[in-house]
Amino acid sequence: MQAILVGEALGSFLLFACVVGSGVMAQALAGGNVAVALIGNVGAIAALLYVLITMLGPVSGAHFNPAVTMITRLRGEGSWASGLAMMAVQLVAGVAGVWCAHAMFDLPILQFSDHARTGPGQWLGEFIATFGLLLTVLLTGRHRPDAMPGCVALYITAACWFTSSTSFANPTLTFARSLTDTFDGIAMADVPAFILAQLAGALCAHWLDRAMHPAA
Repeated sequence: MQAILVGEALGSFLLFACVVGSGVMAQALAGGNVAVALIGNVGAIAALLYVLITMLGPVSGAHFNPAVTMITRLRGEGSWASGLAMMAVQLVAGVAGVWCAHAMFDLPILQFSDHARTGPGQWLGEFIATFGLLLTVLLTGRHRPDAMPGCVALYITAACWFTSSTSFANPTLTFARSLTDTFDGIAMADVPAFILAQLAGALCAHWLDRAMHPAA
């Protein structure tokens, strides 16, 4: 269990630092062009996701996301006690990653976002983003586990562009992004609705996978 927690901590720390740090860098270099900034931000996230899943998948399963951990427990993989420990590690290490990104770019460590992200369209976007991510994880894991790193990285790349919310798709990451008033931030008041939409999307993906594979 220790190796699993270390793997989840390392992956969450690096992933969350990448999300925020690449957002700061992209915004600084894009000259006010939000589309260019998003390309830079998403490209870095997708590249690191591929590396982290390849590197840490054999260690912890490379969840870095409580929605993924929750669904694995609903599928009978591991205990709920170990799942809760993984979620706690994801949160603590992820927030540390956000603070590290602030430190790297000489920004105030402690800050809160005022970037409003709310409304039915954004909530639906988060539902779809997380639904698709969990389907990617479940179905690729079932049929082509060797392709998991590339499939997850490519799905996140696409979802950041085709969903209205730019695909947070991760409850812990959503909370952590409320602690950064940078390109990737979200106002704390908007976090609960995003997380509810994400959990609903994850559960629907779980149920659909079960419907497609009732004997599994």
